[in-house]
Amino acid sequence: MDPSERLAALGITVPEAPRPAAAYVGHVLSDGHLYTAGQLPLVDGELLAEGRVGDAVDLTRATQCARQCAINVLAQVQAAGYAMEDVRRIVKLTVFVASAEGFTEQHLVANGASEFLGKVFGEAGSHVRSAVGVAMLPLNSPVEIEALIDVGPR
Repeated sequence: MDPSERLAALGITVPEAPRPAAAYVGHVLSDGHLYTAGQLPLVDGELLAEGRVGDAVDLTRATQCARQCAINVLAQVQAAGYAMEDVRRIVKLTVFVASAEGFTEQHLVANGASEFLGKVFGEAGSHVRSAVGVAMLPLNSPVEIEALIDVGPR
C-alpha cells in the first residue's frame, strides 16, 4: 500500500492546512526539504483539548493531540503542492508539550505522532525527534509539532 492508501485504511482524510494564527507562513520549501511551522491539534479550527498535560489534559488525550498535529503536518505537505507519495522521508519532529509541574512523559505524548507517521509512511516515517516540555503553548494548546520532511527536488 502507498501512503494515501494507508491513510484511507486508517480512516483519515487529510484536511486543508490550518491557517497561521499570527505573522508567519505554514511551511517553507528549501532544497527539497519542507519545513513546517508548529502545528496545533486543530480540527475544523478548534483545539482537541486545552491546557497542560498532567493537569487538565491526560496522557491519552495528549497522545491523540500529537496524532492530530501530525495529521496537520501532512496537511502542510498537501498545501505545498505535494502528494503523500512524494514524501521521501520524515526527517525530524520537534514536539512541544505544555507540561504541568512534575510531568515527565513528553516522549510518550510524542509517540502519538511518531507511531502515526510510521503507520502511514513505513520506514520513510522513521525520524529523529525531540520532545520538549514547556510551560505554555499558543492558544493554550497542549501539544505543538513542527516537522522537517524530505520531499526531494521539484
